[in-house]
Amino acid sequence: MRLRNIPGAQEAILESPYVIQKPEKHKGQWVSVFEKKQPLHLEVGMGKGRFLMDMARLHPEINYIGIEMYDSVLLRALQKREEQKEQGVCFANLFFMRMDARLLPEVFEKGEVSKIYLNFSDPWPKARHAKRRLTSRQFLARYDQILAPDGKVEFKTDNRELFEFSLEEVKEAGWNLQKCTFDLHHDPEMIKGNVMTEYEEKFSSMGNPICKMVISRGCQ
Repeated sequence: MRLRNIPGAQEAILESPYVIQKPEKHKGQWVSVFEKKQPLHLEVGMGKGRFLMDMARLHPEINYIGIEMYDSVLLRALQKREEQKEQGVCFANLFFMRMDARLLPEVFEKGEVSKIYLNFSDPWPKARHAKRRLTSRQFLARYDQILAPDGKVEFKTDNRELFEFSLEEVKEAGWNLQKCTFDLHHDPEMIKGNVMTEYEEKFSSMGNPICKMVISRGCQ
């Protein structure tokens, strides 16, 4: 689906103090970007940012970066953050970036990232677009280049076909499947501490089971 361009979105992103400009300049030095030296977590394809803002509020001991490649979507996240600020909620442990996830290894050094969240990613349903899926072996290889040795990737979706594809990619890429469920909201263990995204709330209210996996690099 083609996103509608919002006039002024690009300018607002360039002027926002919440958006890291030229992120490649911070490669290997992300610890200096935040007020505190803490583990760094990324959400790739953060959408309107609700999940990360909730996470940043609940876990001040972790630094977060939200990555989004569409100006119009990132603008919505900035607007939500401004609304939070007006309500007295500020996030010293959260920044956004406008970038293509394929460039992750150019922005983060090996071992700089402790966890990556993939929430309700674009399924790219056509077979010829499989390598664009954020859980494809091509993207797993990129995550491998930036994750810490004990780093993890958490993936949630309501798309059963995408989830099953992802399970196969994890196996083929030699990653370790630590946790897996095809019905998150009825899994008493994996639902603990779960923070819902906007899509998760929408789809689960429609009765769609939410799938989730937690994977790590190599065999453990």
